[in-house]
Parts: sequence; structure tokens; C-alpha cells
Amino acid sequence: MRRTIISLLLFVVLSASGAAQVLFPEQWKFQVGDSMQYADPLFNDSGWKTISPNQVWERQGYATYDGFAWYRVTFMVPASLKRDALKYGGLLLNLGRIDDVDFTYFNGVLVGSTGKLPPDYVTEWSTPRAYTIAPDAVLWGKPNILAVRVYDASGDGGIYSGPVSLAIKGNPDFITLAPALPEPDRIILGSPDISLPVSLQNGMKKTFKGQMTMKVVSDFGEEIANIEEEVSIKKNLTGIYNFRLTNMDPGFYKVTFGVTGKEASKEKNFTFGYEPGKIISPADPQPDFADFWARAKKELAGVDPRFIMIKIDSLCTSAHDIYLVEMHSLGNALIRGWYQVPVKPGRYPAIMQVPGYSSTIVPPYVNYGEDFIGFGLNIRGHGNSTDDVNPGFPGYILTNLEDREKYIYRGAYMDCIRGIDFLFSRPEVDTTRVAVEGASQGGALTFVTAALDNERIAVCAPQVPFLSDFEHYFKVATWPGNEFVNFVEKEKRMTWEEVYTTLSYFDIKNLAPMIKAPLIMGVGLVDDVCPPHINFAAYNNVTSEKKYIVYPEAGHGLPGDFYRAKMEWIRTKLGMQ
Repeated sequence: MRRTIISLLLFVVLSASGAAQVLFPEQWKFQVGDSMQYADPLFNDSGWKTISPNQVWERQGYATYDGFAWYRVTFMVPASLKRDALKYGGLLLNLGRIDDVDFTYFNGVLVGSTGKLPPDYVTEWSTPRAYTIAPDAVLWGKPNILAVRVYDASGDGGIYSGPVSLAIKGNPDFITLAPALPEPDRIILGSPDISLPVSLQNGMKKTFKGQMTMKVVSDFGEEIANIEEEVSIKKNLTGIYNFRLTNMDPGFYKVTFGVTGKEASKEKNFTFGYEPGKIISPADPQPDFADFWARAKKELAGVDPRFIMIKIDSLCTSAHDIYLVEMHSLGNALIRGWYQVPVKPGRYPAIMQVPGYSSTIVPPYVNYGEDFIGFGLNIRGHGNSTDDVNPGFPGYILTNLEDREKYIYRGAYMDCIRGIDFLFSRPEVDTTRVAVEGASQGGALTFVTAALDNERIAVCAPQVPFLSDFEHYFKVATWPGNEFVNFVEKEKRMTWEEVYTTLSYFDIKNLAPMIKAPLIMGVGLVDDVCPPHINFAAYNNVTSEKKYIVYPEAGHGLPGDFYRAKMEWIRTKLGMQ
């Protein structure tokens, strides 16, 4: 794929002012678990493994790990910086974003924390960390120890957005770098020759002279552009560097741009998309694909569901009664869910929520409002549905992969259909208005339910969907491809061709054309667990009415705005507005 920069349309204000930046090692020491001894500068961490502070730990060999973990790094702070540090009020430590909570120690002293631990848990996964280091806390010209205690409740975990930096406080703070795309979601449509503007502001009291760099790579790692320009920026100026990229292909691109000078450096990352609705990843089902799923559904129909509802008085409210639901699914596996029904008699629309990978739906899992029935289903191997099938995590996604008739997701997909069977068995459910929604694996299961039960699902709302476009997925994300690499190349239990053949039966991009219901999809533009490329590989094969919303700063977790948009979509499509 050929890319060139045609022109730098407007060359203006860049600002880097402040003292030289301390360079950290690319790999830091890392240890799961929790001990306050790890904050002690004298603690011996020589036995710890190493990890990058620029991406979540799930992508670096710790898939599905939740809980406490520690980072430690040793580095030098040049004595030549001491004078400016005293003058400007110390050093500023930028750690980027940390998922979810952190306590940061510099030479054994707590210098800052963000978020709260259980039982008063508050996540701050999207909040940039910036902590001041006092000059007298620094060992000038000697080794210093930075230790970061991290707590992750679920999903991604760790220090992840980078780049981590330590520079003189004061002058660098007057440098502001930001993407300046006019599109608020950073999704560019139209001509393949695009403008890529970035904003640069110099709030210093003097001119900055240095170098501006910009690097653009595709989500497959292909370098699209790499620019270096000398800049001289006068004080208190702001401007736009507007680059032009030509002959772009539909897809997603990562940009790193920054400034470096004698006195300071600063860097910024962002992601943008070009025409994601035109990403081509054709469905590639096997010849017996339709028969495979018809047989699975027939087999499910032969299993007596034996629905049981147990009212849980301690969970009921004045507005809703809550029940534990039990039922039997494919292979006679016992699965469970939580049923939330309005106290006021009547027939109500219903929403089934399906779970993320390794997650547990527990009441009150979500409150859709007093005019909805909610049903949270734990598929086999999740939450309280582990009696008969419980392969555990990691490894769930590999369970019985050698035999597509026994593969874990054949049963899991049928569990979703059984969940809809339950809703249709209830007299208080308006069966003309049943919706399904979920995030990550739940997003994939939402596609699956709407595809394999397309006559009964009236609307669907997947978020950051998983289990899509596997051959590309394993190229753009570390996990789950790393589990498959071990399975294929080390254990040699299957060939890659055999793996992709089996997965093609379960790939949601192959199920997507079967969906008839209106669909709304939420996407995190910087999601490195289920990258937007795989989201759109499935979305683009949907032929029913559809809509997507992209959140440019979101990763694998979407902001609360999507809940509002999702519910507005569901209500509108069910005729409830």
C-alpha cells in the first residue's frame, strides 16, 4: 500500500519549552499480586518479569488477569536538570492512562493516586495521570526507583496509553499538542486524499526552536508516513499543521506526533479512521455453514429447557421483582440468569443482556427502566452457569477447538437462543418487542442471537464486538492470538488452516448477513482488545438498518453516552418514544 505526504499546508505554532525529558527504559519490571514491600526502593525485583508500560497487561501475557499488580523501573535523572527543577517547582511525571486505579511511589514515597479501591471502588481508567515530583525527592545523577501499584477490577488492566515521561515542571506544561480533525469522532469520509491536521500551542514566554515529527501507521503496523520538520515557534502562538495523505485505503490509522528541542520534548498519540464502512472483509462461511447451525438449533429444540424461576426477595425493589432463572441448554447443560420484571402487572418489552468474556452477570446487572423487563444471561462457563461446563480462563476460547461439533462456542451460542426461548415462555413479555445487547464477547453474542434467532429479535445493540474476522484479528491484537499461537505452533494440536476453518463457523462476520433487526454498534477507537477493524468487519456484512457510534478516546470500555444512545435506539425501534 503506497502512501505519500503531498504537502504541509500550514506550518505554524509548535511549542516545546521546558527542560530536557528523562528517558525511561522501554521495559519495566512487573509482578502480579500485592505487597507494600514492592514500593520500597531497596526491594529486590530481579526475579520479576518485564512488561511495556505502553499497553495493557492482557496483551503481554496476562490475558484475563484482574486484581493487583505492580510496576517498577530504575532510571537516572541528570544532575544538570536540578537547577531548572528548583526554578520551576520540580519534575512532572506523566504516566498516561491507567486501568483502573493507581498508587504511584517515587523512591518509596507516595506522590499521587487516582481512583479508589474496593469497597468504595471508583475506576479512573480513562484519566491521564500527572504527578509532581519535588526536587528534594530526586536522587540527582543516581538511580531512582518508580513503583506503581495498580488495581484492575475487570477487562483491560495496567498502564496503557503512554508515552510515559518525566520532565521539568513548568515550561513543558505550556506546550499543548492535540489532533485537530473537524470530525468529532475522528472518522474521515469522502475522498481518499485526506487532510490530517494537528494543533500545536506555545504558551511559553519565549520562542521554541526544535524538530516536529509525525508518524502514521495502519492498524496492521504498516508505515504510511514518517515526517521530520525543523520548527521555530514564537511565544504565545497557536496554529495547525495540516498534512495531506493521498490514496488512503479504508481502515484505521495510529498517529504519533511530537516536538523535540534543546530544552524539552513532548509527544501525543491518537487514532483516526478512514471510511470504516468500506472495509472489505467478505464473509467466508464453509459450504455446510447453514446446515451446521440448523442442526445445532434442532438439537437444542430436542432439549427440555425445564425453566425454573426462584424469586429472590432480598433483591426485589418497590419497582421490580428479581428472580434467579435456571434452564437446560445444548447438551443438557444447566445455565442460569437473572430476571428483572416490573412489579406493576402488564406485558412489557424485554432486553436480554449477554456477558463479556470471563465476566459474570449479577443482579442488579442493569436497570433498563420501569417499562422494561431485563434478563441477564450467563452462558455456560460464566458466572453461575458453571455446573456442567467450566473450562476456566484462560483457555475457554480453545476448549474443544479440534471438533467444531463440540467447540465451546457451539453450546454458548445455543445458550443465547435458549435465553430467548425463556423470554418467549413468559406471559408478561411482549414477544413482538424483544431486544438483545452486550459488550465485547457480549457484543459478539448479540450478533449471534440476532442472526440465529432473526425472526424473534426486534432490535440489537452490540458494543465493541469480539469473535470477528479471526485472521485479521490475530494480526491487529495480541490477545487472543497469543493463545492460538501456543496451541498451534508449540503444542501442534492443529494447523492454522484447520483453526481458521473451525473458527469460520463461529465468526460473527459470517453470521452478520442473517441479521434482520435494526442494529446500533458502539466502537472504541483506541480499543486494543477488540480493535475497531474487527468490529467493522462484522458490521459491514449486516444488511439490515444499522448505525455506528465511534468514541475517539475510548478503549474497550465505552462512556456512559453509549448507554443513552443505545436505549434511545432500542426505544425508538420498539415504538416506545
